[in-house]
Amino acid sequence: SCLCGSAPCLLCGCCPSAKNSTITRFLFTLFLFFGTLVSIIMIIPGVERELHKLPGFCEGSGSVLGVQTNVDCSSFLGHKAVYRMGFAMAAFFCLFAALMVCVRSSKDPRAALQNGFWFFKFLVLVGITVGAFYIPDGTFTSVWFYFGVVGSFLFILIQLVLLIDLAHSWSQRWLRNADEGHAKGWYAALCTITFTFYAASIAAIALLYVYYTKPKGCTEGKAFISINLILCLIVSVVSILPKIQEAQPHSGLLQASLITLYTIYVTWSALANVPTQHCNPTLLVRNSTGSATASEPLTTWWDAPSIVGLVIFILCTLFISLRSSDHPQVNKLMLTEESGAGAGPGPGGAEEGGVRRAYDNEQDGVSYNYTFFHLCLLLAALYIMMTLTNWYRPDESLQVLRSPWTAVWVKICSSWAGLLLYLWTLVAPLVLPDRDFS
Repeated sequence: SCLCGSAPCLLCGCCPSAKNSTITRFLFTLFLFFGTLVSIIMIIPGVERELHKLPGFCEGSGSVLGVQTNVDCSSFLGHKAVYRMGFAMAAFFCLFAALMVCVRSSKDPRAALQNGFWFFKFLVLVGITVGAFYIPDGTFTSVWFYFGVVGSFLFILIQLVLLIDLAHSWSQRWLRNADEGHAKGWYAALCTITFTFYAASIAAIALLYVYYTKPKGCTEGKAFISINLILCLIVSVVSILPKIQEAQPHSGLLQASLITLYTIYVTWSALANVPTQHCNPTLLVRNSTGSATASEPLTTWWDAPSIVGLVIFILCTLFISLRSSDHPQVNKLMLTEESGAGAGPGPGGAEEGGVRRAYDNEQDGVSYNYTFFHLCLLLAALYIMMTLTNWYRPDESLQVLRSPWTAVWVKICSSWAGLLLYLWTLVAPLVLPDRDFS
């Protein structure tokens, strides 16, 4: 069971029975979290110094344009380790995404590979990780940076879909409870949460203007904050328009306030990557001697935007792994239908004698798209790789870590895409009246 079973050493007699598909997704997510933990450990400064002792990992470990280099990369050795760990996790999930193409049910022989053989899959992940650390330097870090940018942008869009779905589900559930129980407390709670979100957003916008803009200059920061503020006001007003309320009775300010708060966070994260010291007090440029141009102590990844991004990453990956949405449209978009196949316990459910274990709920059809699930984890691996490295990359000389404008524009564009996506969920019933958006 520990080597090939569906629930290796996870479920015992004291645990409730669980779906095979849920346990599989949870265990793959644990693999991702394990890789994330290793990446965090590798980027700790003390560990960086130990990694520097590895033969061939830093000085003289590669060439640039065919010329052998003797690079003292101790200041960003941890970043190189995180990039290689991110590459290993992405390669692992890409491999399984390719292997699981067109798997329709657990009767497919490949489904056993998806749902079992966990010990061997762990060995495969370890083997890929070890191999990744022997990739020559060359242009690997620079090229893989752009793979990380694209993957992170796509994962941010997935986060936005899940956030919009959470906001709609939250509002509908509380309004339903208020209607069924005739309790004013639910309406009071709804108003309190909405007010809190908007108050936090207003306070955050004020702080962004104070710390990330100056009376003279910083035009980009002023423009980004102002544009997102205007867009958030627009979606908030649209969400309570009479026609929108008529088409979607459950739409309201709770959803808009949550989207606004997340948009302000993404804006903050983008401004924290502006490569201009005058306009970005949190900017830290590290050179090969380990010194920093900022007045703050030498740090690596644990700035506030990265910590918030790490928390959001954990919540979103757990959401993808453990549950499906309350809305069929989101399930269809995420290729997840928990109720579609094997709703009840099958032959492998609760056995005689009351022993509970994982049961196969995918004999008639898979409850989620295997390939798409692994692609989501692949994008999550790239996102956490960029988050832990602050979206920094070495310059052409491989001597300095800098925050490029690419990271700023990717984050800002993702915030605009999220606002447009939420706006579409509001106006879609009016634009397409023949479709069912319930």
